[in-house]
Amino acid sequence: MQFKQIVGQAAVKQRLINSVKENRVSHAQLFLGPEGSGSLALAVAYAQYLSCLDKQPDDSCGECSSCRKYQKLVHPDLHFTYPTFGLPKETSIDFIENWRQAFLENNYLSLDIWRSYLDAGNKQANINIADCHQIIKRLSLKPFESTYKVLILWLPEFLDKQGNSLLKIIEEPQPNTLFLLVAQNQDQILSTILSRTQLIKIPALGYDDIKEHLINHYHQTEHAAAEIAYLSNGNLTDALVMLQQENNGYHPLFVQWLRLCVANKVIELVGFVEQLAKMGRENQKNFLRYGISFIRECCLLMAGAGELVHLPAAELEIAQKMTNVMTVSMNQAIIAELEKAHYHVERNANPKILFLDVSLQLINYFKFKSSPQGNQYISN
Repeated sequence: MQFKQIVGQAAVKQRLINSVKENRVSHAQLFLGPEGSGSLALAVAYAQYLSCLDKQPDDSCGECSSCRKYQKLVHPDLHFTYPTFGLPKETSIDFIENWRQAFLENNYLSLDIWRSYLDAGNKQANINIADCHQIIKRLSLKPFESTYKVLILWLPEFLDKQGNSLLKIIEEPQPNTLFLLVAQNQDQILSTILSRTQLIKIPALGYDDIKEHLINHYHQTEHAAAEIAYLSNGNLTDALVMLQQENNGYHPLFVQWLRLCVANKVIELVGFVEQLAKMGRENQKNFLRYGISFIRECCLLMAGAGELVHLPAAELEIAQKMTNVMTVSMNQAIIAELEKAHYHVERNANPKILFLDVSLQLINYFKFKSSPQGNQYISN
């Protein structure tokens, strides 16, 4: 994994490279970033750069024997620990082939994607005491080929109290041993471990970064890339999942839904709900996610923060018109209703009943501020 393969994060990449050039490599580091930000990929690229035999000014060479092994995740001085879903005695090493396949196919790996590679269903994820013992054993040995021995621990949030057994190895590691934790939620990490690591904060990806990546690497049209980037909200993992789904044109559907609710056309809404029910669960979730984001953009426009809005020109025009017939309190109520609907869709609620109920709630909210121009604003 090279830095150039990772989307965005220019400042973080430069910080990591500088730490190597200036010989300021901390032995225990925490890469903290939201899902889809590239934190795991950055940790692997950083480890590869450290071990590269021909370091370039801004990346590993990608061609030396060390880089070739890193690119296949088979370097003898690279180790991984990650959540598993099986018996207490099972450890990460038992699933290393699955892990290599999962990461090489999905550099922006999520827990749900990893779960699918193990056919784990709804089993509880955890990093058990047997894994902790394996970590201690592996890190107690000297590097085999490289200057550094690296262990990447993905999602330390799943370490329970048994994680305290790692404190000594974190505080007093063997020389040239590097312990990289890759996490999403700082509050769920054991405080005893958190206090012993150097924090590397990784922000969510920008709208433009995701949009350009989808256009350049996945040959998406400008409009399709813009819609997916908008829906993903900085999460490239979500964006890549959306590429695999049928694009139903969420904006015209959502605007049509609002128009029917404003006009209180219950009979037509029943037919529209039938259409939504046939979309499939993932598309229903994306449809609701789009609606939540769209209404929030309307709130930004109403607050005079138009420079923060990322909407294509046609959708921005509709949003600007809608601000004339909506209030902040109405928007808040609609967002809350859509978020609840998203929650229930994830849990396999009956879509016909769910969307009809939400439609009736939206009709009720629009009654608080009716306008003879309302339907015109939303439909034009």
